[in-house]
Amino acid sequence: MKIITRLFFVILFQFTYIQSSQAQFGDIKDKILGAGTSLASKKLGIDKILKQPAAITTSFEDVNRNGAKMPDFLIKEKAQPLYLLPKAPNGGFFLCAGLYEMTSKSYCLHAGTFAPSSGDGYMFAPVLGPKEEIVTAILKSAEKHPEINQHDIQILLWTIIARTKFADYNGNVKLTAVALLTPIQLTQLEGGVLGILPGNLMEKAKDKLPDNLKAIFEAENKIRQLVASGNYSYDEMEKYAILAGIAPARTDIPSGIWTLHPAGYYVRYFPAGYSKTTVQVYVPKELILSLKDSKIIYDATNDIACPANAGSQRLAQTNEPLNPDYTIKLKTLCVGIK
Repeated sequence: MKIITRLFFVILFQFTYIQSSQAQFGDIKDKILGAGTSLASKKLGIDKILKQPAAITTSFEDVNRNGAKMPDFLIKEKAQPLYLLPKAPNGGFFLCAGLYEMTSKSYCLHAGTFAPSSGDGYMFAPVLGPKEEIVTAILKSAEKHPEINQHDIQILLWTIIARTKFADYNGNVKLTAVALLTPIQLTQLEGGVLGILPGNLMEKAKDKLPDNLKAIFEAENKIRQLVASGNYSYDEMEKYAILAGIAPARTDIPSGIWTLHPAGYYVRYFPAGYSKTTVQVYVPKELILSLKDSKIIYDATNDIACPANAGSQRLAQTNEPLNPDYTIKLKTLCVGIK
């Protein structure tokens, strides 16, 4: 019995010593990493930091408003489920003449901004910026990984929007990135990114920014800090990514406005928060007839529902319908598409 008791205290002592050593090592590691980040930031310089391009640059200035139609644009057809259209081999759906609708997953691509409100006008714009291929790849890959939670994908997109180094990824977000991206794509997460900026440098940088960009710049840095810590929840991440309140709507761009897509069809968006969007697509019969033997594809992973109000969130679109009903049958005969 004495031997067992002695052995217990020896093990307890060793465990306590190891835990203490690890804690001390963690403190030293944090200080080294903090110093390294600070030195790297100083070397880069505030002006160069502020000139680093955003990961996704799409703004309302990228919206082509030529051919846009107001919400009362006359369409006689009743909307049919878009997800029932024939699927294209590389993602998306082959379009047929008529009006189609789908409520699908969507993602916030603008940290530090307001969530969509019912009065916001959204129009089509392409995904643009240094990380456009990565963002599109994630949205396409997510379709093949239904086991990955939408929240986990949103956190990954926020880390990319925040220009987080892949070397700083910790926790579940790293597993999500590895599951959705190829090794080559993962290496692309190291380019055009920022480290964690210390408080004094953040304040100096914010002093040089216009008021409408300060919240975004600070939110991105908070997200980088959370990701690097490896200790975060979705709610914590959302607190910095989504501003409380509602941005004032622009009256000249009403909710439900139609954009003439470059491919020739019309599209409009009705966001419900940032995590789901109802999209309507109207395909004129004349467009289909003019294509002859060609086909037209709606692939939402290349699209952003872009708010007219710069204070609201850009919304990445997907081909993933929410609560689809496949018992419904299309009334439209899609000629030449199997």
